[in-house]
Amino acid sequence: MDHSSEEDTDISESEISDYEDQSYEKLKNGSHCVKTSDKTFTCPYCPKKRKRDYMYKELLQHASGVGQSSSQKRRAIDKANHLALVKYLEKDLMTVDVPPKPAEESDSSVNPNEQFVWPWIGIVVNIPTRRAGDGRCVGESGSKLRDEYKRRGFNPFRVSPLWNFRGHTGTALVEFNKNWPGFHNALAFEKAYESDHHGKKDWFANSEEKSGLYAWVARADDYKMNNIVGENLRKMGDVKTVSELQEEEDRKQHKLVSNLHNIIQAKNQHLKEIEVRCNETTQKMDVAMGEKDKLIHAYNEEIKKIQSNARDHFQRIFNDHEKLKMQLETHKSDLELRKIELEKREAHNESERKKLAEEMEENAVKNSSLQMASMEQQKADENIFKLAEDQKRQKEDLHAKILRLEKDLDMKQKLELEIEQLQGKLNVLKHMKDDDEDAEVLNKVDTLMKELREKEEAFQDLDEMNNALIAKQRKSNDELQEARNELLNFIKEMPSGGNIGVKRMGELDTRPFLEATRKKYNEEEAEERTSELCSLWEEYLKDPDWHPFKVIMVEGKETEIIRDDDEKLIGLRSEIGEGAYNAVVTALKEINEYNPSGRYISSQVWNYGQGRVATLQEGVQVLLKQWKSYKRKRGMM
Repeated sequence: MDHSSEEDTDISESEISDYEDQSYEKLKNGSHCVKTSDKTFTCPYCPKKRKRDYMYKELLQHASGVGQSSSQKRRAIDKANHLALVKYLEKDLMTVDVPPKPAEESDSSVNPNEQFVWPWIGIVVNIPTRRAGDGRCVGESGSKLRDEYKRRGFNPFRVSPLWNFRGHTGTALVEFNKNWPGFHNALAFEKAYESDHHGKKDWFANSEEKSGLYAWVARADDYKMNNIVGENLRKMGDVKTVSELQEEEDRKQHKLVSNLHNIIQAKNQHLKEIEVRCNETTQKMDVAMGEKDKLIHAYNEEIKKIQSNARDHFQRIFNDHEKLKMQLETHKSDLELRKIELEKREAHNESERKKLAEEMEENAVKNSSLQMASMEQQKADENIFKLAEDQKRQKEDLHAKILRLEKDLDMKQKLELEIEQLQGKLNVLKHMKDDDEDAEVLNKVDTLMKELREKEEAFQDLDEMNNALIAKQRKSNDELQEARNELLNFIKEMPSGGNIGVKRMGELDTRPFLEATRKKYNEEEAEERTSELCSLWEEYLKDPDWHPFKVIMVEGKETEIIRDDDEKLIGLRSEIGEGAYNAVVTALKEINEYNPSGRYISSQVWNYGQGRVATLQEGVQVLLKQWKSYKRKRGMM
């Protein structure tokens, strides 16, 4: 069946299971070639890949990786085909990678239940020896025998002569590799000597004198012998049958395949979890950005309202100044008319003339005063307009800085999100790597790493610019705070009255305590008891270790409220009453809001009419009213 006919079609995710069964039946029927030789295999669903030959484990890992991949680029039909290939490999070709039975490839005389020494060891006896000058026996070295056996194709990796106190014993142990080819070499080694009538039976036969080397493969009876051969065999190995070794190989092979399958499933599950977390993070960021846009829109609307109110306020001030100016002009005209009348009466008599002169002199003085007042009024108007313009400019500058900071913050958050997404993609790509897609995955990783470095450099530049803007904003805030402190000092010296004044934040109201004690004691004792209670609770308020607050979420924000289970407050409410409890709670909230670190009383410009901190604009209005009042008083003098 030509696989190219399926490349132009695809299936949905829900049809993967059905298509997997169909592909599995095709593999069982031999429609696709999977096994190319005794040890190599190919993937019939990846004909365009450069690597066409796999070992059994490699093909199983490749098929599992593609079939369980969560990548959007993988087509559903490819996943179904590779899942069917996994099923076919595990159910129908599980034993293809297992070494063949020794009894099938060797001579039929080998009994699978016969016990051999493991690792495979051959025994060579009757090695020629001679006596040396010290009386000890010497013979051929093991390396010489090993080289000779290698030339004959037996491929041992070590030949060890056996020595005792008399010297060379004429016996050596030939060690073969621990795999099945090593077993076949050992059997060939044994058969070569048997065919030459120099095997184990020939050595132990009671016949004529033995000549030449005799050799065989060590078995259980050799292992149990009470001589130097048996002792060395017991040190070097153990006794096992061919079937036992075959079962052990089968268990190891099955365990290896199972472990690989479990590792692949765990990796795929980890990839799915990473994708879910990435999707959740993206959704949360989208929601946060939407809420932020709403807040910015509400903030802009509020700024527009404040600016509109400021314009209306300054327009009213300008209108009031124009009215005062017109009143001055009218008064000046009245004085001119009186001057004309006085000049007309000058001719009547001398006394009238003197009075007229005195009045003219007084009018001249008053006129001069009015002119000076008009000039001062004009200067005051100019100063007020300058103050208004400065305040407007400062607000516009502050608003522009806030907008820049918000824009930089948006860019910073966007870069952080992009960096996090790039890192998530990079982790996913790292986990998705398999042997047949190394080149493509490495290219993707390199591209993502370059993009990630560019994003991090842009993020660093934006962070430096953001820090510079924050420093400028702090300087502006310091200047506004200095102006507010000057306003606070001026209002402290003003006579009390009106809605704007100075309030000591965190100061304990003693009236509820006095009312409560008057119900229990006479006037003198009540005042003394009130003084003691207030002093005690003022010390409690200054204690930084006493923090009867808890944090709750209100409209998505953390908010501190008074704890209901605080023992001191519960005792105060039960002993003194609700009024004293409310007075202490109010002082606690004011200290926690305006000076939580110092825990001492601080002063604020307060709007008593609305029960909040007064704005700088409201304080300036108070100053203007005081200046007008002072100007009217000077005009009346």
